[in-house]
Formats: sequence, C-alpha cells, structure tokens
Amino acid sequence: MRLTSFTDYGLRMLMRMASTPDRAVSTAELAQEFGLSRDHLTKIMQRLARGGIVVTRRGGGGGAVLARPAGDIRIGAVVRLLEEGQALVECFAPDGGDCTITGCCRLKARLRSAEAAFLADLDRSTLADIALPELEVTP
Repeated sequence: MRLTSFTDYGLRMLMRMASTPDRAVSTAELAQEFGLSRDHLTKIMQRLARGGIVVTRRGGGGGAVLARPAGDIRIGAVVRLLEEGQALVECFAPDGGDCTITGCCRLKARLRSAEAAFLADLDRSTLADIALPELEVTP
C-alpha cells in the first residue's frame, strides 16, 4: 500500500507536534523545518483540524496544538482521515471506477482485507509511539 504525500506530510507534522505537545506550531515553521510548501501544509492542517486531531489558533502566539494527548491519537485513524477519498484501487472509488471485470473479480475482496489489516495494524500504534525526539526549537 502506498500513502499519498498528503498523508506522509501530515504524519510528519503530527510527529513533530507530539515532540513538543505544549507548544503551538505554525505551518510556516513546519514548512521551513521540513523544506515543504506552506500552502500544502496549511491544507493538511485544515483537514487535521476538521478531523479533531489538532486545534488551531490565529494571530500572535497562534498555531496548532494536538487536540488531545498523543497517546490517545491512533495512527490508523489519522491515515483514514488523511487518505479520505483516496481509493486503494480504482474499483474502491465511490462510483466504482471504470473496471471492466466488476462482478467476476476475485481480487477486490482480498485487497479490501489487506487494506483493513494494514489499518488495523496502524491502529495498534499511537502518535506517542512515533513522536520525534524532543527537538531544540528556537521560536
């Protein structure tokens, strides 16, 4: 299974945030630290906020913080949120894709099972398990 860069970057952001959970982090700071596009990270942060993973604040001293302790945030739940709308294969898309073998395909059920097992394995880990070592950060 391959995750989108959207999910990859979102996980990196959360791992970083979990290393300093009491400190708000801006997308500008994360973009500079990771060498990534601020606009792209802003979209990811918005999805994380809508999903209840982070809380954001605007203005001076603003930024984002985890909405709950890192030990309460399951990695599988984060991946589900960030991969929302990204079908593993075309036939998993809401419209069923444009597959010519639908109805006689014996692979689809196995792929669904593998995807469920992948996410179930990720559900065994929390953000606290994968948090980056605490970094020396200068504001």
